[in-house]
Amino acid sequence: MRLPLIGTLKLRGRLTLYVTLLAVVPLLASSLLGLRTTHGMMQQQVHEMLRIEAEGLKDLVEASLAERETSVRSWAEDALLREALLTGSYEQSDAVLSRLQLRYTTFTGLVLFTEDGRAVSASTAPLRDSFAGQEVVVRDSPWFKAALEGRFTSAMLTEEDPVFGMQVLHLAAPVMESRGGRRLGVLLAAYDWGQVGEVVKTALARARARKNDSFALEVRTEAGSLLFDSRGKGAGRIANAVTAEAINGPELSDVGDGWRFVALSDQEDVYGSVNQLSLGVLGIALAAVVVVSLSAFLLARGVAQPISRLNQAVRHIVQEGDLTQRLEAHGDDEVGELARSFVQMVGNLKETTLSLQRGTQVLTDTVAELTRAAEQQENNITRQAAALQETQVTAQEIKQTSLIASERATAVLQVATRAEELGQGGVNALTESMSGFQGMQDQVNEMAAQIGRLNERAQRIGGITLTVKGLADRSNMLALNAAIEAVRSGEHGKGFAIVAKEIRTLANQSIHSTAEVGTLLEDITQSILKTVELSEQGQERMDAGLMKARSSGESIQALSTIVQDNMSAVRQIAGAVSQQNAGIAQIFTAMTDLSTMMHDTMVGLQATQRVAQALRDVAEQMQQVARSYRV
Repeated sequence: MRLPLIGTLKLRGRLTLYVTLLAVVPLLASSLLGLRTTHGMMQQQVHEMLRIEAEGLKDLVEASLAERETSVRSWAEDALLREALLTGSYEQSDAVLSRLQLRYTTFTGLVLFTEDGRAVSASTAPLRDSFAGQEVVVRDSPWFKAALEGRFTSAMLTEEDPVFGMQVLHLAAPVMESRGGRRLGVLLAAYDWGQVGEVVKTALARARARKNDSFALEVRTEAGSLLFDSRGKGAGRIANAVTAEAINGPELSDVGDGWRFVALSDQEDVYGSVNQLSLGVLGIALAAVVVVSLSAFLLARGVAQPISRLNQAVRHIVQEGDLTQRLEAHGDDEVGELARSFVQMVGNLKETTLSLQRGTQVLTDTVAELTRAAEQQENNITRQAAALQETQVTAQEIKQTSLIASERATAVLQVATRAEELGQGGVNALTESMSGFQGMQDQVNEMAAQIGRLNERAQRIGGITLTVKGLADRSNMLALNAAIEAVRSGEHGKGFAIVAKEIRTLANQSIHSTAEVGTLLEDITQSILKTVELSEQGQERMDAGLMKARSSGESIQALSTIVQDNMSAVRQIAGAVSQQNAGIAQIFTAMTDLSTMMHDTMVGLQATQRVAQALRDVAEQMQQVARSYRV
């Protein structure tokens, strides 16, 4: 298959393209494969680094929360706190809480509550006073309810506490009586949630050392609510961020079970080194492409230059037909061997051309002598063929004349026979026509009689119709009189009036129908009279046609006698013409055989002339080929 672009390139261009592709394609493939492998390894390293940071943050926060929870539970078991709740004297409990806060700076305050949510002791007096009157709020708070149940909760971590003025994690534990196990109150330790920022400083410092400024750590609840962000509050989400997370499992029970610790970074910062490496590799690959292309071009020029000189020599021989030029072959490679073979081929072609020119001259002379002999023989045969053609034409004319006479005699005989048959048939047909005319006349007479009887019956129906009309008129009059009498009778005559009305209606319908029947009978009578008139005219015409038919029959009988007399003479003429036609056919057959023999001779001579002409054409073509090269 010839490609649209590569098929138009010359040898030098194709060699340059092929060598470049052979060198560049593996180079680019290996470069792309290496970049892809490097990118995959870098991606795995980045994810592993983020996962380690997330796991480290999870372990630190989980350990810190577990330690704080343990501390709060141990503090809640302090005897002084129990005694303060039992006696109602809180000076010693205030001192205990104050010392604990000074020792554990991660807590922003400690408060002791009774079971009804009243703050009775705190690490500082202002802190205790801030809870004054907040008993209902304290009792309804999630951390207080969880403390009463003996567990910790982080439900209020997402909000800023109004008492402490910062985001704190409320770690509250119940204060129980030592012997009876009765709950005396609740100890609240407010853990400063901002201390998580101190925990992640080391991880952020490591990221800055790697020049990864977009690195961040987040703490989210199991539902996805944000609890902590190393970038600070209000920071937007990183677009196309690479993330890894660790989940605080139930292995170590603490308030943060289910939390998700997320480490994330921007892709541009993470993969910046890989992108720089990719650009470097692509630059090296482009430089290699340029070097390879230049080397391929020099190689192609060294290979194609001798072939170009050889091509020019071949083109000169083809276009000019010059075999006298001197060709030189250099080099011991395949191209040099091709050049030497071509020089040898040109020498052989030169010798072949000389031999062809000599043979062409001999062939031309031989064809010329053969052509002259064939032309002389053709002239002699042409004169003989002309004389034979004239004789054959004369015989053909005689044969055609005899054949026409025979055909005409046969046609006259056939016509006479047909005329005899038609004459006999005409006599028979005329006889049958006479019988038919007589029968038709009888039928016409019978039809006229039937029409007369039909006219009489129509007149009788007219009389009956007049009688019916008279009866209808009388019924109408009687119905009218009956209606008058019914009116006179009043109520007793109403039924009789209805009957009289119906009789009058029927009488009117009878009068109307009688009038229509009378009209139809009048039309039928007129039609019958017209039919009688036409029947009489047809009978007169039939009588006239019958007389003419009798006269025609007599004429046809006389004509049939004349035709029979002519039949004998026509048969004698047809017999003589048939004998004459048979003799002329024998003469024409002999002339035809002689003409066929002459035609075969002419065909053979024409074949000889065609062979001579073909030889002459071949000789001319060989001369043109021989003259196309100069030797």
